[in-house]
Amino acid sequence: MDAGKQLASSLVDYEGKDVVVLAIPRGGVITAKEVAKRLKAPLDLVIPRKISAPGNPELAIGALASKETVMINEQLKKSLRVSNEYIESEVKKQTLEIGRRRLKYLGNRIETNLKDKVVILVDDGIATGYTALAAINAIREKKPKKLILAVPVSPKDTCKRLGTEVDELVCLHSPELFFSVSQFYTYFSQTTDDEVIEIIKSFGGK
Repeated sequence: MDAGKQLASSLVDYEGKDVVVLAIPRGGVITAKEVAKRLKAPLDLVIPRKISAPGNPELAIGALASKETVMINEQLKKSLRVSNEYIESEVKKQTLEIGRRRLKYLGNRIETNLKDKVVILVDDGIATGYTALAAINAIREKKPKKLILAVPVSPKDTCKRLGTEVDELVCLHSPELFFSVSQFYTYFSQTTDDEVIEIIKSFGGK
């Protein structure tokens, strides 16, 4: 919540404008709630999923936010000798998971129209940037007028890379030494599905 309030203070110029805030669940929803509240903007979700390396769920070799926005680290794929069949299987699995999560969090709510809107994409922090990049590509397909990525913390090199993919980047803290998002929070408990659903409900969803 504190991170969200700090982000919102950096985005006050967009208050009352034609803005949509998009959160990356789950942790990003808590942060985005504070931004949407301050800017008096609607809140919706974009749900990217990482594609894990075979036998190593923590190692991302890519990510997607839809079947059309699959990002693969080709160098890592090659060095780990990951087959195309494995990638295709994971894309199918994660596409189903995106649909399942959207239904769980949002019910049958229609996706917010992003065409010609100022879209602010919010997460609670970004490490490698793969899932954020998949989300950015999915949003770009919806033809927003402007796309802003707003995060409390991200490594300097990731910020630099993602900054070229959006119209504006707001990153409160971009340290050289970065191990995980959680190291920059005093309190970093897991956000639950129920919390996400409650927040969406408070913005008129589901």
